[in-house]
Amino acid sequence: MKVGYARVSTRDQEGSLEGQEAALTTAGCSKIFRDRLSGARADRPGLTEALAYLRDGEDTLVVTRLDRLGRSLPDALRTVQALADRGIGLQALDVDLDTSTASGRLMLNMLLMLAEWERDLLRERTREGVARARAAGRLPGPRPKLDAEKIAAVRAVVAGGQPVAAVARSFAVSRPTIYKALGTA
Repeated sequence: MKVGYARVSTRDQEGSLEGQEAALTTAGCSKIFRDRLSGARADRPGLTEALAYLRDGEDTLVVTRLDRLGRSLPDALRTVQALADRGIGLQALDVDLDTSTASGRLMLNMLLMLAEWERDLLRERTREGVARARAAGRLPGPRPKLDAEKIAAVRAVVAGGQPVAAVARSFAVSRPTIYKALGTA
């Protein structure tokens, strides 16, 4: 059985959802699950419901485009791999991908390899960037909210009896930042 999944990011794209549903129906889907929310969200109830509905080794999930499956290519490909692990076929209408065919499985494997290569490149660039920052005397991560002068002022004000919450408000930082400046965090 073919099961469809359609997703649009906003209510303004309702026409796009109808277009996806029409394409999925034309592709032979007997049931269609939908989401009306951003693909950037990890919780996509329609997709979760579709994945639970699919029968291992029997069904095929059909989408109009691969990007309907995830927040990013690696995220979509994780879903694709989970389907493959369950023996569930996948059809993506935009790239003519059908994992029930030998060429579809080849294309899927190439996409998975490209996603892994992309992740490796990203990790490599991140490590290089951190190394360059450290060599230049900068630490990775957010900048401290309070400099040495402000930390001294915080300590003086708290030592004078001001409550930590009031000090945090006056310096426009959180209470944990004040406690960290006091060395009690």
